[in-house]
Amino acid sequence: QVELVESGGGSVQSGGSLTLSCAMSRLTHSRDCRGWFRQAPGQEREGVASITSDGSSTYYDYSVKGRFTISQDGAKNTVYLQMNSLKPEDTAMYYCAADFLCPTGSQPGAVAATGAEISAWGQGTQVTVSS
Repeated sequence: QVELVESGGGSVQSGGSLTLSCAMSRLTHSRDCRGWFRQAPGQEREGVASITSDGSSTYYDYSVKGRFTISQDGAKNTVYLQMNSLKPEDTAMYYCAADFLCPTGSQPGAVAATGAEISAWGQGTQVTVSS
């Protein structure tokens, strides 16, 4: 069974930075993408950023592009999310996900393919940005 363990969340002031980490193990490699999603209270979970397993392509939601950077280590067992210029609206529980279909070229701003099934999730790490 896939295991994803997030770390690095916390509380920062607006304009600050945080780096999230996701340690991945027992991946099925059934699909090519891994990445980050977030869910604020009372809102639906949304995609933030994703990366292909070989690291050749990255995808970002429009709201974070230019501020957040997704990357992974050389062994491709840990995925990172460097978050800069944080805003109060970035406050949410951040979840790592793996083994899902990447977006296609016709889906700008998407983090996962439309209707992608995602069954591998971490437990989440809280990010709180105060103004």
